[in-house]
Amino acid sequence: MTYPIVSRFIQQAWNRGGIPELHPSFVDHSLPPGVATTRDWIALTSLSFEHQTIIEDHVAEGDKCVVRITFRVRHIGEWRGIPATFLEAETRGYRMFRVQDGKIIEHWALLDGQALENQLRGAASGCAAPRG
Repeated sequence: MTYPIVSRFIQQAWNRGGIPELHPSFVDHSLPPGVATTRDWIALTSLSFEHQTIIEDHVAEGDKCVVRITFRVRHIGEWRGIPATFLEAETRGYRMFRVQDGKIIEHWALLDGQALENQLRGAASGCAAPRG
């Protein structure tokens, strides 16, 4: 029963820009230093990218669900010191969620930000990095 909750969260939060109701004790273990909330992180990400998260696969057991994702972006604003290239790029990763009382209570993420950076830096310096 955890996967529908996780899928809805990803669709609403990462693909539509609205955060669904989370558990009152929600903790996001993946936030970078200096970012207070998941809502803040999504807003900051949206300043740099038009983004879409595609769930490629999932495993759910008990109160936990792991999704394997592709994160597709269009680079519209500065990110890691790279001015907007307006090019498309993508990376892959994983998100893990724990659900309690029908709401997400914990989140972890591992995405390959270096792959995005390499694609964008290559494009910014005049040669497009291979995709795929």
